[in-house]
Amino acid sequence: MNICMVGYGMMGVWHSDALQGQDVRLHTLVGRRPEAAREFAERYGYARWTVDLDEALADPEVDVVIVASPSETHPAFALKSIAAGKPTLLEIPIAMTLEEAEAVVAAAEAAKVPFGLVHPMRLQPDYAPIRAAALAGTDPIRHITGRFYIHRLSNVGATGYHRSWTDNILWHHFAHFVDLGLWLLDFEGELAYSFLGPLHPQTGIPMECILSIETPRNQTLLVSGSYHSRERVYDSMIVTDRQSYRLDILRNQMVTGDGPVAVAAEKDNLALVTRDFVTAVREGRPPAVPGRSVLPAMRVLDAAQRRWDAIHGRQSLPGRRLPD
Repeated sequence: MNICMVGYGMMGVWHSDALQGQDVRLHTLVGRRPEAAREFAERYGYARWTVDLDEALADPEVDVVIVASPSETHPAFALKSIAAGKPTLLEIPIAMTLEEAEAVVAAAEAAKVPFGLVHPMRLQPDYAPIRAAALAGTDPIRHITGRFYIHRLSNVGATGYHRSWTDNILWHHFAHFVDLGLWLLDFEGELAYSFLGPLHPQTGIPMECILSIETPRNQTLLVSGSYHSRERVYDSMIVTDRQSYRLDILRNQMVTGDGPVAVAAEKDNLALVTRDFVTAVREGRPPAVPGRSVLPAMRVLDAAQRRWDAIHGRQSLPGRRLPD
């Protein structure tokens, strides 16, 4: 099975690492800058590289496309890949507007092209028994919290690489936690409160966000974060009738009432998504995270964005250009 990777940032690295030793061929690397694309392709053993996505998608040898490019390019690149009939695995977020997210899902379903999303939190092995017990009613979930705090006044990613694109706290980082929470709660929940900060004079984007989500069963999901924080915090907490589970994603540690235990790293969970998608295409089954399953989270993010738009005006921002 021949793989085409679109993007050579941190996610391009993680997906390429996940495919090492698998029954696949790293066929084509698509990048933005020729020199960087060539270097990445040679380092990971891609048979060829290009800066032309259309050229890569026209190649009949390409069997699977993994889109790991900047967030605001996701819907356009995914639509192109789907139109070319290529099974497509798309990095989170699926899009940066609800309308684009729905369009991508509809296109994949209409074309009957395998389409999956990279939501690695769903595949964290320690979450599965918590969700199973909650759905069975043996240990209901009462509250979920997600936190993402980082210092990002300059456009530098987690690897220290100065990026050509600007991140988005609501549509990117909160997409992880909102989707995880709704998945754990069996996709029930509506936005009860939201705060999305004003535009920062240096970055041109909102830097703080808080979302509160409630379910008909009186469960709550709270997500908070800031790009101003000097301390990096990236964790989630689940409170059930019997136990509490705090996953420190940066330290690969789960803390419960019984004490801390080591858990799989985020990169390992992402590898599960990558390998599952390739296997799903090969076996003709749905992937672990199908396209339509992420739309409930996108609706919550859209509701928060609409509240911000009502105050500040609907507008394109760095890293989130609205469709024409």
